[in-house]
Amino acid sequence: MNLYIRYFDQDTVATNMDEAVAFLETIKDLKLTGEVINRVSGFYSSNNLYPYRLKVGYSNYVLFLKTEAATLEEFKEIERIRNEQKAAGTYQPEKKKSVLELMAEANPGWYDAVLTFKRVVPIKDTNKFQYLDTRFRAKLKAQSPLDCYERIVEHLRNRQDVDPRSQYPSAKSNNFEYTFLGESID
Repeated sequence: MNLYIRYFDQDTVATNMDEAVAFLETIKDLKLTGEVINRVSGFYSSNNLYPYRLKVGYSNYVLFLKTEAATLEEFKEIERIRNEQKAAGTYQPEKKKSVLELMAEANPGWYDAVLTFKRVVPIKDTNKFQYLDTRFRAKLKAQSPLDCYERIVEHLRNRQDVDPRSQYPSAKSNNFEYTFLGESID
């Protein structure tokens, strides 16, 4: 992945961090410190595909975009084609799948899953109840990670020792973790 870098009417495509730093050195308003280089390097090496802006002045920014283009001319040609498609109404951006769509994709096999839910527990000597974080771990066979989550929640709701007022997290939350073990376990 390369970086397209633009500051006002100056722009370039950098194929490595040395080229990016060399371009940033040409910007007279930018104080190029180790922290700035580390932030740009962090963006360059990350999986983040969103644009990155580096503040230069009160309201001026250097824009960084990740691109597959190897040269500035190639990048501008890709942008020209994209703009023509947008004007003609034929541009179809690549739709990213949501977390739940990814979890619903069929991947049959065994899963090791952990669900942390809010369990209703009575307080002794009073008529009051409290919610306690309770971890439930299971190895089960499911068609997808979402199916795994739904089976665990259904099992917990049908248990006699779990109060029906207990609260379950969303399948996409940090309170549900799973590991695919494979199509069969030994």
